[in-house]
Amino acid sequence: MKKTLDDSQDALVERFIRYMKAERNASPLTMASYRRSLTQFRGWMGEQFPSWQACTPQHFRSWLYLAMEQQLRSATIRLRFAALRSFYSYLLRYGEVPTNPLTEVALPKAGHPLPVHLNLKQMEELLGMPFRVPPDKKSPPWLPYRDAAILELFYSCGMRLSELVSLNATALPDGEDCLRVVGKGRKVRLIPVGDYARAAVRKYRDMAGVSGVMPLFISRLGKRLTARSIQLMLDKYLRLSNIPFHISPHKLRHTFATHMLDAGADLRAVQELLGHASLSTTQIYTHVTKSRMKEVYTMAHPRARASRPRRPAES
Repeated sequence: MKKTLDDSQDALVERFIRYMKAERNASPLTMASYRRSLTQFRGWMGEQFPSWQACTPQHFRSWLYLAMEQQLRSATIRLRFAALRSFYSYLLRYGEVPTNPLTEVALPKAGHPLPVHLNLKQMEELLGMPFRVPPDKKSPPWLPYRDAAILELFYSCGMRLSELVSLNATALPDGEDCLRVVGKGRKVRLIPVGDYARAAVRKYRDMAGVSGVMPLFISRLGKRLTARSIQLMLDKYLRLSNIPFHISPHKLRHTFATHMLDAGADLRAVQELLGHASLSTTQIYTHVTKSRMKEVYTMAHPRARASRPRRPAES
């Protein structure tokens, strides 16, 4: 049977996704995001879509203008176009197109919003919430210990949500003080784990009976806990706390990095702990710590402000 245009064009996308997995070691989240961006562009073109080879810079500029009219965040727009740029670089490399039309499309500059994080008092309150909330009578007795272990690990290690969800019970053997984590690009790194987090994991693991190749964090039915379930758990504790704003598991990662730098940790050490490929990604946290340093300086230095009353001279 003769292939339709749709079949052949979809085949290009699927070849690209397989290439990203095999050659670029892309994560499942990256591949899903790239496929979604390519599908969105083609869906927007509809019946006017000629072929991937026949798309012009003007097609992509129109797509960009629409996104800007919809007031999408610059980060969202740049993510969409990162997929398109990578796709056309792949097509150019394998001789499917003579040039990359995306090189002629100027994107909005990426914004650098300061990461939201909890202060130390708020973080300590959140860590204690699993034992302050009355337990559900239908819940297993180990459930609050599981939630406490999850929160302690987030704060102790600064790991990504996907990394925490994928942990198995063998990830932190008894007597070990480092956690083996598989991060972006399937890169493995070791993260030190603090005493509180190690104790919380050990207590939960013993109570829940998880061991061997079982998932470390399980649901009431014994299945691997999902990222969505962890967000819902966090939302529950936030509603019952005094924390005045919403946070995601990723904001706990921000909190880890900010508190480490506030306490004097080396920026490159924090980069390694977070698993950032580039130091520039980690440097966004220095803006937060600089704000904190200025605040401390203004409050503490006797000549920081002209309006500060002079101290009496020592006799």
